[in-house]
Amino acid sequence: MNPRGGRVPQSKKDTPLRKDAPLRSDAQRNRERILQVATVELTRCADAPLSAIAKKAGVGQGTFYRNFPHREALVLEVYRYEMQQVADAATALLDTRAPEAALREWMDRLARFAMTKAGLADAIRLVTSAPGGPARPGPTPVLDAAGMLLRANEEAGTIRSGVTPDDFFLAIAGLWQIDPREDWQPRATRLLDFVMDGLRARASGR
Repeated sequence: MNPRGGRVPQSKKDTPLRKDAPLRSDAQRNRERILQVATVELTRCADAPLSAIAKKAGVGQGTFYRNFPHREALVLEVYRYEMQQVADAATALLDTRAPEAALREWMDRLARFAMTKAGLADAIRLVTSAPGGPARPGPTPVLDAAGMLLRANEEAGTIRSGVTPDDFFLAIAGLWQIDPREDWQPRATRLLDFVMDGLRARASGR
């Protein structure tokens, strides 16, 4: 993906001058700031005005629409951005925790994402349910992250063998039945503890 959303230069005339190179990092920072603000605002209100998001991000309308020409583009990119943050956390946890602790902590982060981003889920539904609207992006990064954590634990002998990412997400599907407006944390923790106990059953290292 081209983070600036610009066109590929077609000739020397179109090629940016060397002195303009620093603008690339500025453009990337603008894009990141828009995504961060949009995540907060769309979580609070699924139909938050784009003009308000641009203002809070500190960018002009031109900069905003160069990055995200319409609401659908922004909402889908926010969804991808948030899913990637959850996925990236798996690598960071494996770098600093034992596999079993990394998996359990990542499950808590996934629950937090599911509960605190309920408004974002509403925004996704608004843009993907419209006639002719774009398809909802798949959860590939998160599935890959779950697979990495499961493999690390299987190799360490801390969970049963043969558990796939699909198995894992079927097991934790109850998360999405919890009302995020209630005191969701005790219920989520209890559910995830049950799932973790099931994963540990018949583990080779136990």
